[in-house]
Amino acid sequence: MNSILILSTGGTFNKIYNPKNGKLEIDKSNQALKSIEKKWLTKLNYDSIIHKDSLDFTDEDRELLAHYIKDSDYNKIVVIHGTDTIDLSSKVIDSKNLNKSIVFTGAMVPFSIDPIEATANLSLAIGFCNNADVGTYIAMNGLVASYDKVIKNRDIGKFEIK
Repeated sequence: MNSILILSTGGTFNKIYNPKNGKLEIDKSNQALKSIEKKWLTKLNYDSIIHKDSLDFTDEDRELLAHYIKDSDYNKIVVIHGTDTIDLSSKVIDSKNLNKSIVFTGAMVPFSIDPIEATANLSLAIGFCNNADVGTYIAMNGLVASYDKVIKNRDIGKFEIK
């Protein structure tokens, strides 16, 4: 299959403000992807699982993600993931040797608050994934590299190549 599957697992990318409790919560209805799809005027292939902030991810969640990717008919997959543990999940996925091109991305600011970063990161991930060799990558802040070369620099609030 030539097209890309976008697999949303939650994270800041998908958070929306809940006025009833005053908290940012994971949107399980994929409003961010629906909005991007509408503005791009093209059909995106997407699905969602887990629906968590990445700080709440468990080993079982990572195994579920790995099984979902393995069982998918798609050979090119973009995973929208929370940035706090994107490195841990991408390492687990890479260790499974799934023989697919997998690009993790996310956002430091929710799409619902400011769509620019989330859209730019997703665009970067999709563009890279279209031509990526088999492997596991992270696409953030205008950078794309193997999952083990990209780190979140918490001091400056952005991702870097190590």
